[in-house]
Amino acid sequence: MRAPHYRQFLEQRPGAAWLEVHTENYLDQAGADFHVLQELRRDYAISLHGVGLGLGSARGFCASHLERVASLARRIEPALVSEHLCWGAVFDRHLNDLLPLALTHEALALLEGRVGRMQEALGRTILLENVSSFVRFADDAMSEAEFLAALARRTGCGLLLDVNNLYVNQCNHEEDALAALQAIAPGSVGEIHLAGHLVTEAAVVDHHGATVAEPVWRLYQAALARFGAVPTLIEWDSDIPALDVLLGEAAKADALASAFPPANVHLGVRPPGGHLLAESAVLAAQQQAFADALFAPAAEAGLPITHAERFGLYRGNLGATWGKALAAAYPVIAQLVGEEFFAALVRAYGRKHPSDSGDLNRFGAHFAHFLHTFPHAQDLPYLPDMARLEWQLHRIHYAPHEPALAAQDIDPQTVEESRFPWQATARLFASDWAVVPLWLAHEAGSGVAFPPAMDVPSRALLSRPQWTAQLTPLQAPEYAALQALQEGKTVGAALDAAFALDEEFNVAASLQQWLQQQILVKRPH
Repeated sequence: MRAPHYRQFLEQRPGAAWLEVHTENYLDQAGADFHVLQELRRDYAISLHGVGLGLGSARGFCASHLERVASLARRIEPALVSEHLCWGAVFDRHLNDLLPLALTHEALALLEGRVGRMQEALGRTILLENVSSFVRFADDAMSEAEFLAALARRTGCGLLLDVNNLYVNQCNHEEDALAALQAIAPGSVGEIHLAGHLVTEAAVVDHHGATVAEPVWRLYQAALARFGAVPTLIEWDSDIPALDVLLGEAAKADALASAFPPANVHLGVRPPGGHLLAESAVLAAQQQAFADALFAPAAEAGLPITHAERFGLYRGNLGATWGKALAAAYPVIAQLVGEEFFAALVRAYGRKHPSDSGDLNRFGAHFAHFLHTFPHAQDLPYLPDMARLEWQLHRIHYAPHEPALAAQDIDPQTVEESRFPWQATARLFASDWAVVPLWLAHEAGSGVAFPPAMDVPSRALLSRPQWTAQLTPLQAPEYAALQALQEGKTVGAALDAAFALDEEFNVAASLQQWLQQQILVKRPH
């Protein structure tokens, strides 16, 4: 389920059997994305598919991230919850990628504890997915399929079999995809993924940006013959096409599956509590070396991996992930500085402030401070303030929104003594630069021209009355009034602050605007 298809699903409810979403896109449980998910879960079964937990991270697993996942699952009540057989963090440095795990007995022991911990937190059996990879570790003691099969036996978890990843790894590592199917017990596969891939000179890349390839369809038929008809998902994450294209691919999978009996899925019993974490200094050292090499190319030499010439692809993924996250949070800055300079900013920022969360929506929190100290941005002194503005708009998108104050909730007799809390979706912004009109000039249809001079102060109210964040320019009197309200002062004190700057301050018009923008919470202090 991707944002380009939200409106079509909301308005038409097209015939999809079920929907899968990336868990991390909804962890805040607020904002437009979460509203869409809540609406659609009424008519579709939902599968939560995690990409940020990094169960195999020896010394970077985040307990608070797991609790956010569990909280979301309790609220959404999904039909399935899944994660990946991978790692993604070293201590508090998150790499936000599905990195390959060493397939050793030590790693198996660690994953046994982690999967058990996740299943205990969620109160349900999870599915674990095989991942594609560019490298393998030299000390691997078993195949990925054997690893997954053993993990399922030990923890009772089910498997999410990504057939495209089996094919990609067959190409990249000369592994036998059919043999992998035979290593997995019938009844343990609870879901299948299909996707497109990209063949490059360096490796085959699981890019989820094309139709399913013919060899993958044949491998899917072999999987159906072994496991039966299993709920099957079409993944498409880049160059997202029209929904009809995805539904067409799903129809192909459905037609193939109809020739096979339904799967008899019998997942194991989750062992009761007491899952011990098996620490492995070797595994932790391997992951530390891997992470260090992503930031320092010279460190690659000591990595105990095969196909080392492909390691640079992971470094490219890291930079691409940083760039995608920062471009989403700072679209105007990206336009102001141009593609090449923005790419350089992304690389410098990512090295200075690596991601500290499996939730990429939180990456970029330090960008304003970084720009303030970055020497190559000093000839654009207003850029840090633009970053402050864009980050506030970005976070407003995910903020919770309480019932808003309306005109009928205000008692004219007591209004001047009243104090009203601010919404988490409302912020004030002020700058010594003309950042507000500059931002508006980049908004399609705003009608605002680029400011003739930048050394002019500007102010704004940032709000989200419905599902899209808005920016409203403010003059000094209205800003002073709103600042007083935000500080918890009475309405009377707020009006006094405005009148001190403008004796003709229009109370009625300002109050109407505040109510329309839903910046105040209904309940009074």
